[in-house]
Amino acid sequence: MAAENPVKSLQEEATCPVCLEYFTEPVTLECGHNFCRACISQCWEGSATATSCPQCRETVQQRNLRPNRQLANILELVKQLSLEAAKGAGGDGVCERHQEALKLFCEEDQTPICVICRESRAHRAHTVVPIEEAAQEYKERVQSHLKTLREEREKLLGLKATGERNCRQYLKQTQTERQKIVSEFQQLQQFLEEQERLLLVQLEKLDEEIVRIQNENVSKLSKQISHLSELLNEMEGKCQKPASEFLQDVRTTLSRCEKGKFQQPEEISPELEERVSGFSKKTTVLMEILGKFKDTLPSQLERKRGELFGPHRQVNVTLDPDTAHPQLVLSEDQKSVRCGDTRQQLPNNPERFDTALCVLGCGGFTSGRHCWEVEVGGEGGWAVGVARWSVVRKGGFSRSPDGGIWAVEWSCGGGQLRALTSPSILLPLSRAPSRIRVCLDCGRGQVTFIDAGDEAPIVTFPPGSVPRDGIRPWFWVGPGSQLSLCP
Repeated sequence: MAAENPVKSLQEEATCPVCLEYFTEPVTLECGHNFCRACISQCWEGSATATSCPQCRETVQQRNLRPNRQLANILELVKQLSLEAAKGAGGDGVCERHQEALKLFCEEDQTPICVICRESRAHRAHTVVPIEEAAQEYKERVQSHLKTLREEREKLLGLKATGERNCRQYLKQTQTERQKIVSEFQQLQQFLEEQERLLLVQLEKLDEEIVRIQNENVSKLSKQISHLSELLNEMEGKCQKPASEFLQDVRTTLSRCEKGKFQQPEEISPELEERVSGFSKKTTVLMEILGKFKDTLPSQLERKRGELFGPHRQVNVTLDPDTAHPQLVLSEDQKSVRCGDTRQQLPNNPERFDTALCVLGCGGFTSGRHCWEVEVGGEGGWAVGVARWSVVRKGGFSRSPDGGIWAVEWSCGGGQLRALTSPSILLPLSRAPSRIRVCLDCGRGQVTFIDAGDEAPIVTFPPGSVPRDGIRPWFWVGPGSQLSLCP
């Protein structure tokens, strides 16, 4: 018969018969048996006189407990030998407390243990399995999680690639528009400079013509003034002479006075006036054109921005009665909904929500940019947003992107507005908005919520977060609340 393993025999000798673990502060009784000080004290707890040994039942005195230092020293050697033996056996690990190989796995504590731990009070009542079996089970569970994580990573990588591709496309378009603008402004600048040069040259010629006419008129007027001055002096001299002398040749004198009357100078010709007036009209028209250009430039730039990113098209959303929870009451025109007091008797068709107080909008969107507005009110809570076409209708589901919903929710109890992310995000808005605008961009996979009262943005689910396989308007109406779709 093969000899017993000496290391195992040493481990058994170094184990307390009460706790079945290595001795801690070993003490020796009168009978020669050894125990942990704490274990023997617990066994004798409540007994003030003679007690017995837990192993041989011999009566001993409590005061005769002797520390066994030699056993404590041997215990350290046993632990080292157990560690070396476990390493030599190729074990996966060693118990730090007992220096035994970790061959078992505790299901309750979810930790590897050794065979001595298995018999201890800490794990005696627990379910344990072989460590290889537990490792295989947990590997399968981890592999399942790894599959999900890889899918999430691929999804995020796809979103990142889509965002980068869209960014490059938009930047390319803006670069093209930039080149067009620079080219058009250069042509406009050349045209304006040429017009400026031509107009200034023509104005300079007009200036010369006006100055020439003015100089000629001044010269003629100067001659007439000189001639009239001489005639005045001569006539004044004649008037001073005696009557007989003055009346001599008076006919000639009168004739000369009549010939010396003032002659009008040459006026500016109508043709010249028309040319000046024409330039004035040209200048006025040019200023009007430039003024209109300056006024329309911002709107033109905004139009270009709209051509790049496209405007949101206002859509007429109505509620789908086939999807409404039986407790929701829809108006005849299917434009408003409130939460009733009782559950209506309605057919439980597959499209109908049977647990959540939800309703979908008629139809859906797979492309383009769309927006609609919702008036919210009442004393209860509500939520407004969009949902995947295939959102769960029966039973419970997550009101978040994980459940196929992208929305904002007003909680009447806390008076808070939240974005229904996972987990939800508290939005910095202390009051409930009276009207919310939902802006859906299918091309970018993005939805934005705006306070339609003051045009303040509330929250945006980033590009790529909303799928492109069919989206419908989604509404949740709590007790005491009412939602109305704006025309």
